[in-house]
Amino acid sequence: MSYLLIIGAKSDIAKEVAREYAKNGYNLYLASRQSEDLKDLANDIKIKSNVEVVLKEFDITKFETHSDFYDSLEPKPLGVIVVAGYMAEQKECENDFTKTLNTINVNFTGAVSILNIIANDMEKNKNGFIVGVSSVAGDRGRKANYIYGSSKAAFSAYLSGLRNRLFESKVQVLTVKPGFVATKMTAGLDLPAKLTAQPEDVAKDIFSAQQKGKDVLYTKSIWRIIMTIIKLIPEWKFKGMSL
Repeated sequence: MSYLLIIGAKSDIAKEVAREYAKNGYNLYLASRQSEDLKDLANDIKIKSNVEVVLKEFDITKFETHSDFYDSLEPKPLGVIVVAGYMAEQKECENDFTKTLNTINVNFTGAVSILNIIANDMEKNKNGFIVGVSSVAGDRGRKANYIYGSSKAAFSAYLSGLRNRLFESKVQVLTVKPGFVATKMTAGLDLPAKLTAQPEDVAKDIFSAQQKGKDVLYTKSIWRIIMTIIKLIPEWKFKGMSL
């Protein structure tokens, strides 16, 4: 059976993605900081899905460790899903550059660092798939979250270029753009129920889109329409709005 590498495996979405892929026969590498916290999840998946689950210690912001980390994976994964994310309050980022830098390093720089390594290997082997979880927040900068949004915009652009590069090598690259998702990251926010997805639904959407070879996934799907409308608002009008 093939292995799937999940980076940022402690997030609510990542845990459900792990369950979904395991249910469909994939062995798992679950990579995160303090990966021992995932022991209960790993044991539960092993029992329910009868697959191998290997916990791997990984810090997406320690770029110098990324090559050794990937070299340690044997066998190499058929696919990788990057779910790592960090979202500080916009005002905190405006007043504390360490928060801004961590946002950029987790959501963009660290993801690029590890994916460059993995993409080179997959390109050489002409096989595999890469899934990057970005955000609808990257589709247009808004004053409410433009530090977070710009890091996700950069990640979406990177995945688009990577998809273009790896197409001839038959390596799939899927960009996932969730809207509101009920997770620990959004706990305490007043989210509209009809626009808010559950992590298990996002996981099912990711698996389905990846298996079908899609390029971009909005989840919930209504977010594609919402963000298309937002992107069409003229800048002279948009700059005075609060969205």
